[in-house]
Amino acid sequence: MSTSHGFTSQQLGWTAWLDTVPLRSASPEQTAVLEESHPQAKTSDYYLLLVHEPEILRQRSGAFNSIMYAPGGLSRAERELASTVVSRVNGCVYCASVHAQRFQQLTKRDDVIKQVFADPATAGTTPRERAIAAYAIELTLNPQAVGAASIDALTQAGLSRAEILDLSHAIAIFAWANRLMLTLGEPVFPSRVEA
Repeated sequence: MSTSHGFTSQQLGWTAWLDTVPLRSASPEQTAVLEESHPQAKTSDYYLLLVHEPEILRQRSGAFNSIMYAPGGLSRAERELASTVVSRVNGCVYCASVHAQRFQQLTKRDDVIKQVFADPATAGTTPRERAIAAYAIELTLNPQAVGAASIDALTQAGLSRAEILDLSHAIAIFAWANRLMLTLGEPVFPSRVEA
């Protein structure tokens, strides 16, 4: 487990502040959308809240899954790293924990995640990781400043044009994902058992 500034790579829950759709009351369309969205969608407050608008959830899940899980281009681990950086910068403790865990599962390491949680501006164990983190911060906090020099820095760090496009998609979708999570509910931390 890594923790810094309230951010953690431990598994968290999330609870909605608005009413969710009780699974037993879900329409056939809502049930179908939940089934195609995520393996745990039927037990997640997040999905059970968003399924009030099943077509919007369908489109959101399709875009998210295509961006984060598409084969080729940027590695899955690097997409997860960028998502963790964006979530840390945006203050989304829940999303940061989920994507930190995924990065750790894919890479079997947590060194860069500890750095992201401590200070995303200095995170990265390689020039490539540092370039990904820097670009994620710039696109999140100052998108109007992103230009040719930003892309050149990524190219110099070894990213191809296809990888840069994948990276930009991953960063951009987390602007949306973080804002939904932050404005519609809150993370739930596991109970701490004292010895």
